[in-house]
Amino acid sequence: MINQRKMFEQKLNLFDIIVKISLILGLWVSIAWSAASPVGIWKTVDDETGHVKSLVEITESSGELKGKIVKLFRKPDEDQDPRCEKCEGDKKDKPILGLDILWGLKKDSDAKWSGGEIMDPKKGKIYSCKMEVIDDGKKLRVRGFLGFSLLGRTQTWERQEELVP
Repeated sequence: MINQRKMFEQKLNLFDIIVKISLILGLWVSIAWSAASPVGIWKTVDDETGHVKSLVEITESSGELKGKIVKLFRKPDEDQDPRCEKCEGDKKDKPILGLDILWGLKKDSDAKWSGGEIMDPKKGKIYSCKMEVIDDGKKLRVRGFLGFSLLGRTQTWERQEELVP
């Protein structure tokens, strides 16, 4: 009877250890995946002026990325509710806040996405786009280009843990 009880306790302890290891591995995989994923909120910095411009929220649906502006950083003397005056089609004269500026990117590898488009709301122009998660998921290298990737601009966006008030 005592031997059976000891065996039962040993099996229970082994099961407990396996559950704990599984939880730790699951958490580790989740953290590693999120670090390589561009899904989240990103602070954009103007590559020409060096000023913080906006926060962009990137989401994924059906294997494609989509990004919209969720916050603008405007100087007091600037229009606080700018519109996409130079945009064409359904984006023409729409508020920049809430505007989709990134769409159609598909995963190439663990940290690289391409095949989509990005819009510069200031110029109203749409460019081909590719991106890469770098610096252990803390930064996102975003490249907009016409035709060949060599003819374009690159910005480095910084991951934000939450929407800044």
